[in-house]
Amino acid sequence: MDYQTETEDGALTLYWLQSGGCGGDTWSLFNSDLPNMAEFFETLNIDLLWHASISNIGVADRQTLHEAILSGERKLDILCVEGSVIRGPSGTGMFDTQFGRPKKDLLAGLAKQARYVLAVGTCASFGGVGADGEIEATGLQFHKWDSGGFLGKKFRSGSGMPVINLPGCPCHPGVVAGAIQTVVSEGALELTPYHMPLEWYGTMVHQGCTRNEYHEYRVEEKEFGEKGCLFFYLGCHGPLVYGPCNKLLWNRRSSKTRVGVPCFGCTRPDFPQQYPFFKTRNIEGIPIELPDGVNRAHYLAYKGIAAAAAPKRLKLRKTGI
Repeated sequence: MDYQTETEDGALTLYWLQSGGCGGDTWSLFNSDLPNMAEFFETLNIDLLWHASISNIGVADRQTLHEAILSGERKLDILCVEGSVIRGPSGTGMFDTQFGRPKKDLLAGLAKQARYVLAVGTCASFGGVGADGEIEATGLQFHKWDSGGFLGKKFRSGSGMPVINLPGCPCHPGVVAGAIQTVVSEGALELTPYHMPLEWYGTMVHQGCTRNEYHEYRVEEKEFGEKGCLFFYLGCHGPLVYGPCNKLLWNRRSSKTRVGVPCFGCTRPDFPQQYPFFKTRNIEGIPIELPDGVNRAHYLAYKGIAAAAAPKRLKLRKTGI
C-alpha cells in the first residue's frame, strides 16, 4: 500500500475509533474554538471518515468503509483511538463489540493500515480505568508503566513510528489538534520513553503553577481554600507529573492548581491511582514520591532551610490578608 497516495481531492483521511472510555476526549476536542474542529479539518484538508459522535452513515456503509480500509483499497492516514482496548472476558474482547465482533480486532486491523496511530487520552495510552479489572483493559502500546499493551512493543505504523500517546483525562484539545497538525505536515515529533510528544509532555505540571513559589519555600496547606502549596498534604501531583495543563490553560484561562484543586496526575501511566486523591502519602511529613532526580536526604534538608527563609508575604497568605 502506498501511504502517500491521496484521495481524489487531495485530502488526508482520519478515522476516530471510540473504544473503552467515557468519550471525554471527544468533548474536550469539540471545545476547541481557535479554530473549531470543522474549520480545523477543513484547513488541514482532512477527510474525517468516521467519528461516532458526528458521522452520519448507515451500518452497511460503515461495514463497506471498514472492508475498504482493511483491504488497503481505502487509505488511512491517521487513526485516533479514544478509550482503552477491552480484551475481556478471558481475552475474547466480547465485552466491547462492533457488528457482533470484538472491537479490538477492528482496531488491530485499522492500526496495520494507518500511517499514524494516536492514542487519545490516558485510557488509550496506558489502560486507565479498568486496567486492573475484569474487563481486561489495556493501552494501545503500554499497560500502565509496561511497554507492550495491545499492539505490542514492536508495533510501528506505516510511517515507522510507534503509537503516539496523548494522555490526559481528558486530553487537552490543543494537544490533540497540535499532534494531528504535526503529523499532517510530516513535522518532527520527538517522543518521551512513554511515546508522549516532548512538545507537550516535556515539562512538569508544577513548572507553570502559580503556587510554585509557595512550594519552593514549603508554605503548605492542610485545608483547601487558601493560596499555599498543595503538594505536601493535599495530594497534588504537580511536581511529579509531566503534562501541559499549566502550559496550555483550559479555555485559555485556568488549570486545576490555579483554582485551588490539586493536580490528580491524570497523564501518568498508573492513573487513576489506587490511593486517595486529596491526601499526600508521606514519611515523617515528607512525600513518599519526590520529583525526578531528587535525593530524599537533600530534599529534607533543603526544604527545612527554605521554610525558615520563607518571606513574610508568603506566610501571610490567608485569603483577605
